[in-house]
Amino acid sequence: MSALLEARGLRLAFGGVKAADGIDLAVTAGEFLAIIGPNGAGKTTFINMATGYLRSQGGQILFDGAEITGRSPREIVRRGIARSFQLPQLFSEHTVEENAALAIAARDGIWSPFRPLLRPAWREEARDLLDRFGLLPAAALRADALNEGTRKLADIAMAVALRPRVLLMDEPTSGVAASEKMAVVETLARVLRSSGVTAVFVEHDMDVVERFADRVAVWAQGRIAALGSPAAVLADPEVQRNVIGIARPARATGGRAADA
Repeated sequence: MSALLEARGLRLAFGGVKAADGIDLAVTAGEFLAIIGPNGAGKTTFINMATGYLRSQGGQILFDGAEITGRSPREIVRRGIARSFQLPQLFSEHTVEENAALAIAARDGIWSPFRPLLRPAWREEARDLLDRFGLLPAAALRADALNEGTRKLADIAMAVALRPRVLLMDEPTSGVAASEKMAVVETLARVLRSSGVTAVFVEHDMDVVERFADRVAVWAQGRIAALGSPAAVLADPEVQRNVIGIARPARATGGRAADA
């Protein structure tokens, strides 16, 4: 199957630190790809390059066969790639419903803090979107009144409002209480899969990775050190030692075979 999002030989260095040292990665339509690795391995750098927030110093990024290397974030969004950040990017003084309506207005090319909110069609679409994310009970709440799990869902709902084909998420469970984490990711997975959105997400919680990823890519010093199914990758002794940081009991690698 051909790749929907592809990196070919991506390179980027900050001084003497190689944040991307020849990254080759192909993401197929409909899959959920988790990116794991120690801090400083280049995981967020890859997301920033794929979404236009950083320019690579070498290599290519392709989306649906067309090169998008060096394109602006806005142009990349228009082509069908959206992202969420580790810290939710919400308008704190607006309600959850208003935040969703603003995202819809931005998608349609109209940007104003006030006028888009008055359009009934956008409000109706916003409420439908919030309903899919289970956020209707919070629709009238200001964004700064939400707990972290709800803030994360609202932030990703705004990204989904852009109607992306690919969504890149930087630590979608960061800051979310342990008791809420699985429910948050279950909601995300349900909405994204039902919408046909391909997902690439950086994650540090291995239980989340094991449960929701189709494949796992391990970043180490700007390179992909391992790539395969969650069962195969998380059972790798090198991954257990250098990424997970604890000795996990070995598990059978039945089910999906490793892709590395």
